[in-house]
Amino acid sequence: MHLSKKFSVFKVVLSALLIVALLQLIYLSFLSKFHGNQQRYRYSELFGGSGGKKNGHPEKNSRKERLRFSLSTGGIFDNSGQYRVYKNLIKSDFTTNHKPGSIPSSHVLALATHTTINNLHHLESLVERWHNPLSVAIFAHGQDVKFATALVYALSFFCPQIQSLVDFHLVCLSGEMASFPEQDREHFAGLEDCASVFSRLETHRDKYKNYVISGNVSYPNNLLRNVARGGTESSYILVIDIDMMPSADLHQQFEAMILGREIASDEVFVLPAFEIRHARKMPGNKAELVQLYQVGEVRPFYEELCSRCQAPTNYSRWVNSHVRGSEPLEVGYTLTWVDPWEPFYIGPHTVPLYDENFKQYGFNRISQACELHVAGYKFSVLSSAFLVHRGFKIQGEFHAKKDEENKRNRVLFRSFKEGLKTKYPSSNRRC
Repeated sequence: MHLSKKFSVFKVVLSALLIVALLQLIYLSFLSKFHGNQQRYRYSELFGGSGGKKNGHPEKNSRKERLRFSLSTGGIFDNSGQYRVYKNLIKSDFTTNHKPGSIPSSHVLALATHTTINNLHHLESLVERWHNPLSVAIFAHGQDVKFATALVYALSFFCPQIQSLVDFHLVCLSGEMASFPEQDREHFAGLEDCASVFSRLETHRDKYKNYVISGNVSYPNNLLRNVARGGTESSYILVIDIDMMPSADLHQQFEAMILGREIASDEVFVLPAFEIRHARKMPGNKAELVQLYQVGEVRPFYEELCSRCQAPTNYSRWVNSHVRGSEPLEVGYTLTWVDPWEPFYIGPHTVPLYDENFKQYGFNRISQACELHVAGYKFSVLSSAFLVHRGFKIQGEFHAKKDEENKRNRVLFRSFKEGLKTKYPSSNRRC
């Protein structure tokens, strides 16, 4: 009798456990189905309908149709015929809502930058700091052409600030073509909001070391800079690498400075460039930067790799010129260009383009600074604005072919300088 009772209790407990397990399976099945429906809904949001108000998202459909049209053109070839360029692959609402030539005076300065898809995650913090028009040129190769197209579309779809302010351009090899990402469902799996898109980009980061791309494909940095520059109609442009951060409120401060002075078409405004240890928070103003500089957490850009390339900025003079918080931005001092200075600067949209023959490492920015000098530009260093690169540039961290690329580009630079004599025959400046 006692054994029979024990057996009955055992059966009850076993039955209860089986019911709990069954309920858990039903719950998990429900969650899986719910998540699947949610993903299908998100995918339908991204690509459902053919446009108009059919699915209740007319503005998102129009963005989709603009992307489809941009891709249908097949892009254009660059001057060398080696690269295919999709200008304005995706336009921001800012650009779309303003006709050519009608950019309001309140937006006198745009930021232009370039990257491969593996460094695009830096865009998140850059947009948070900048809050103004931004033009991004992306280079992609092989399977990354599809991935870049898909992720850029997802960014413009899910991220309101990027929708509002960022124009995207895509560059690939001339034998490659970008296609509408409608069939590439694997690229969109798990994407539900802006944060999830940047998380996906984070998983793709650092695929290439210093833009060394598989298959001996050269990173066309100067072509990308020109494409990004050409994607904005602002009066002034700041061209930087995507892993650099401008000082806070730079746009507002520069705009106030420009509106309060006579504009000179032959002047560029230099921003001293620094490097910061990876673990450190990016400084927002000069006082914060100088404090980090004094304890060695911030140092001049390229100090270890090529100190001569930035030394003419005169860092000690800039650091020791005190700015007490609220003073307006102004020109601190003016310098004459000397070899091999390669400053970052804000310049009018009329400055000479970068020479697109320079690719990979070496002489790509210095060649343009050299041309500005020969063309008669003066270099005015801003009193409190600056740029900071994420992480210290260290010699041993560069790719194996850096010296070889530098040597090849040095030969190219010599012929470039000779060409400037013909291009500017009346100039008595040389570099």
